[in-house]
Order: sequence, then structure tokens, then C-alpha cells
Amino acid sequence: MRTAVITGAAGGLGSATVRRLAGSGWRIYAADLDSPALHELAAEHIVPVAVDVTSGSSVASLAERVRADTDRVDALVTFAGIVGIGPMVEMSEADFRRVVDVNVVGSFLAVRELFPLLHAAQGRIVLLSSETGWQTAMPFNGPYAMSKHAVEAFGDALRRELALSVVKLQPGAFKTDMVASIMGRFERLAAESQHYQRVLLAARKRVPQEERRAGDPADLAALVERVLDERRPKASYRINTNPQAAALSRLPTPILDRLLHAALKRA
Repeated sequence: MRTAVITGAAGGLGSATVRRLAGSGWRIYAADLDSPALHELAAEHIVPVAVDVTSGSSVASLAERVRADTDRVDALVTFAGIVGIGPMVEMSEADFRRVVDVNVVGSFLAVRELFPLLHAAQGRIVLLSSETGWQTAMPFNGPYAMSKHAVEAFGDALRRELALSVVKLQPGAFKTDMVASIMGRFERLAAESQHYQRVLLAARKRVPQEERRAGDPADLAALVERVLDERRPKASYRINTNPQAAALSRLPTPILDRLLHAALKRA
């Protein structure tokens, strides 16, 4: 039986992947913050483990819990992540650090602490990046885009350092609580903003469109399973990419900057 550790396991994408892999015969250590949603995952071949991925000691305890049962891990999937949106010059230090700590430091700590078990199995590391990881950063998604660009660099460095397979997933929007919360986030940001209130309220109008095109988490879970089963997976996989955002990212920087400046000015 193959063994996987999945962080962010209680979220929409993580839980779909946990259940799919367990149904395919994997033994899963489902790691996330302590919550009812985490413990509801408990089932045959699924072991919930409470962990804070931003804490080195907590992630070390996760590795010890896994090591108590096995001396090898065939796959690590890092789904732990949060959205970070808002004007760069108005975001609080605590909110900014939280995005970086969860999305970047959390991935680093999980890989570092579980590496001996992964190395023993010649296992596979699957990092959750985002379409924003390869696209140019847009207004108000700077903190999230920065974190995902960092995950991209982390994955590339790991792939080139290790004698292991390291795969980056670059999904667009999926139907999760994270996506559903964005409308409320824009409203709160607008209420608190000194410089961007009207612009943020205008940007909020695009959120329902993004929610409508959000994909089914089961599709991403199926992709994770395929990546883990393939003998020689690619370095990265894109799924449910927003075609408009992808097209904008291909424009020359001066042209895109002028378009965005004009749009912000109109708002």
C-alpha cells in the first residue's frame, strides 16, 4: 500500500483528493488545522493529523507521527494555502505575513521535515501553485501572486536539487470556501481602504463571473491521482485556467500596464 501525506486536507481541494486517493488504495495522513472538518475525514486508510504548517515544531510532530507507522512516504501533496488580496500599500503586516507563512513557509517546512521519508521511498512531491504563479501579478492580487511565484521557484529549485520527482500544479478557480469568500473580502477591503474604495467595489463585480467558471474539486483530485500514477510526470500541470487572464499575461508589459491604468482610472 502506497502512503501519502496531504496538507490542507480539510479544505475543498484537499478533502476531495484525500478521499479519491484513499478510495484507490492509498494510506493517507490528512494534515490540517485541528477542526471538525479534519476529523470527519477519519476512515479506513485515512489518518487525520492536526498540524499548523507555519510552525516548524508542529510540522516536525507531523513527520514523527507518520514515522511511527512507516519508514517511507510515497507522496507529499501540499494543499495548505490561503488567499491574500488587497492593496499592497494598505495591507497589514500580519495579513501579509500570514499569506507568505501558510503558502510558502508551510510548503518549505512540509518538504524539509518529510524529506527523509520521501527519500527512502524515492517518492514524489506535488506542490500546489496556481495560475497566478506563472501569470503576471494583477492589481489587488499581489500578496497571493507573490506567494505562488515563490512556490514556483521553490518547486523548480527542488526539482533541480533532488533525485526525486517534483511536480507543480497550477489550477485556476475551483468551487471551494476560499473562492466563495472573495466577494466578502472585497467588501471589507473597500470599507477599510483610504485610497481604493471605488476601485475595489468595481473589482468586486468580477467575482461572480469567477465563481461561475470555478471547477469541480473532483477534477483536480483526479489530476493529482494521475500525476502520482504516471511514471514520468511533467514538471507542471495547468487545469481550469482563466483564458482572459492568460491572454493578458501574454501582452507586452507596457501595453498591459497602460490598459490596467486606464481601467483603474475609469473605476
